[in-house]
Amino acid sequence: MNIQTVVRAAGAAMAFAIAVPASAHGTTETVTPSFQHAIPNVPGKSLTAVIVDYPPGAASPAHKHAGSAFIYAYVVSGNVESQVDDGPKRVYHAGESFFEAPGAIHRISRNASNTKPAKLLAVFIADSNDQSLTTPIK
Repeated sequence: MNIQTVVRAAGAAMAFAIAVPASAHGTTETVTPSFQHAIPNVPGKSLTAVIVDYPPGAASPAHKHAGSAFIYAYVVSGNVESQVDDGPKRVYHAGESFFEAPGAIHRISRNASNTKPAKLLAVFIADSNDQSLTTPIK
């Protein structure tokens, strides 16, 4: 088994680990893996992209990401309310973006509308061997 096979298997495991819907007051978001690949010029790092679909009123539970993960988030459609660490709560509109630094806690991530869906693209740059990119905070 070569290193590329190992990296691909680890990437698939990461994608499945983050593709589990989360529950928030009975309303769930859907996380769909979109892309995963080792970064060839940065040994040990991978880029993973997921689409987060929020039905009207849906929210993700508070969560943290792998300690190595830098996340870039882009609102594809609708409006997403977010709060990272102790920063301000903010509503991001379609076309706007934000980031989460490694080790950050994503306290609020939800559809800001109770009547229209929202969609978010989240791109992770993380250690290739990280087993789980997202962990709910209890």
